[in-house]
This record gives sequence, C-alpha cells and structure tokens, in this order.
Amino acid sequence: MNALIKPLFKRGITPLAYAVLLGASAPLLAADAAPAVTQPSVIPAMAALNAALLTGATFTPPDPASIPKDEFGQVVQLGRNIMFETKKYAPEYVGNSLSCVNCHTDGGAMAGSAPLWGAWVSYPAYRAKNKKVNTYEERLQGCFRFSMNGKAPPLGSEVLVALQAYSYWLARGLPVDEKVAGRGYPNVPEPALAPDFVRGKAVYEAQCAICHAANGEGRVVNGAVVFPPLWGAQSFNWGAGMGSIANAAKFIYANMPYGQSYSLTPQQAWDVAYYMDGQERPQDPRYEGSVAATRAKYHDNKNSLYGTTVNGVLLGDTGAPKSFKGNKS
Repeated sequence: MNALIKPLFKRGITPLAYAVLLGASAPLLAADAAPAVTQPSVIPAMAALNAALLTGATFTPPDPASIPKDEFGQVVQLGRNIMFETKKYAPEYVGNSLSCVNCHTDGGAMAGSAPLWGAWVSYPAYRAKNKKVNTYEERLQGCFRFSMNGKAPPLGSEVLVALQAYSYWLARGLPVDEKVAGRGYPNVPEPALAPDFVRGKAVYEAQCAICHAANGEGRVVNGAVVFPPLWGAQSFNWGAGMGSIANAAKFIYANMPYGQSYSLTPQQAWDVAYYMDGQERPQDPRYEGSVAATRAKYHDNKNSLYGTTVNGVLLGDTGAPKSFKGNKS
C-alpha cells in the first residue's frame, strides 16, 4: 500500500471508499510521490501529514479498542457509531447524507479537525451565533439542526447522551480549558488575493472532484455515502458553520484533500472554500421570510455568501425551509 493511501485507512476511510477512489483515478494513486506545491519549507507536502501539525497539539486520545465492554462502554460505542454513520444511528434527526465524521475527522479524535475531546473541555461557552452561553448538549443540537439539516435531538435523549459519553471518554486526562491545543480547526493565513469563484473552481476540479464529484453531490455506492456532498439538497444548510468561507478554508487547509493535510496553499484553500460556499444548498432554518431579511439578521458579514449573487445566482433564494421528515422508516 503506497504512502498516499495509508493515512486514509488510519483516519477511518472505508475499504469501499478506497475502492471508489482507486477506481476513479488509479494512475494518480499508483504514484508514491505527491505533486510539488508552493508551501513554507517547514510543511512537507506529503499525505502522511496530520491535520494537527500547525496546532501545537500534544494530546493523544485513547484507542477505540480500549472502549470498555461494560454498560458505560456500550453508550460510548454508540456515540462513536453515531459519529461514523449518523444517518443510520440517529435517522430521526438527520435530513441529509452527511455524517459527523465528515467535519470531525477520525471519528472526532483528530486534532486540528474540530475534535470532540477539544470541545468537551471547552463547554459551557458563550457563542455569538445564538448570543448566549451554550451547554455542550446545546452545541451538539446545533450540529443536527444546521450541519445535518435536521432537527435537534431533545436534551437528555439517547443520541445526545451517547455523543457526550463518547466525547467525555475521548477527553480523558485533559484539563478543562477552552484554549486546549488542537481544538477546532487551525488558522489559515489570509489570502494574498480576495477569494475567487473561478480560481476555486479550478482547484476543485483538480483536487476535489475525484471524491466529491463534479457536481459537488458526493459519491454513493450501493446506497452508501462514501464521499459526502458539499452542496445541493443532501449537504449542510446555510446556517451551518461550514457555510462560513473562513471556517471552510480552515477545515480545507488542514484536512483536504483527504489524507493530504496542508498540501493546498492558503490561497487555494480560500478559493475553493469560496467556490464550495458559492453553491446553492438547503435554506437556513432561521429563515426570516426573505433572503434580504435573513442575510441582514444572520449572514451580514464578508464570510457568508448567503443573499449575494454569485455566478448569476442569488444564493438562498429558494423560499422557506422544507418541512423536516427525517430518515426514519
């Protein structure tokens, strides 16, 4: 197995996803050497790089094999299962094809990829998004409402308890500290040029479409999502954190292409984040009755393209949010 592929298995990519990727571009993955990129000399452009490289993180979460086999461990394992297959284990709260692991790499264990252990020791915390102090449960509820385009599980529900138990288990040994190294996504340097849709499209076609498809709708094999959709009806909605160009650029810079952390330049990360966020997606569930009113209340900043015209399309002009039905059969 060559050096470009090993990190994918380490991070939890399935054999099915690997087969899809290999079948889509066997010549690309057959080579052991990664293409040269313009990067600071301290950051080698190889697939073995960890997203944690620029975070200063030193914490190592426990091995999943050590999850206890008792009653508590069963709940921890459920939380881990929810992370990897959210639609399967929490179907009544999920409205799209994403899973938690799509934004929290390695099942929420990887530093620099918004790890759950970093979140666990950082809450309760004030969030400007809803202008109040949020508990960890409330923060998880937001993920379901926005990133999963679903509905918030009730406080104390089996799903939230399991995710909390898993987060707590991952964070064993960490002090309570909202500034813990490796929390969230590492900062990406400001771009020399303003993020651009056309440049971003070129980056996407060269680096991202192999996994996420030319139309951004991801790849599904035999009903299983092997690479997540980045826009369209099955992706995150306009209220999600990844709808911020800055947040998306940070995640992309540290984690994408999958298994090749920091292989894009900062400019490329900003450009492709702009391209991704310049596409239509489900309506913000906080919709105020019009695009203009919703932008004025929730999106009036340079990092949101909601309510702006990109490539001839007024983004967000899709009417009221569709009623949520969930995935429960």
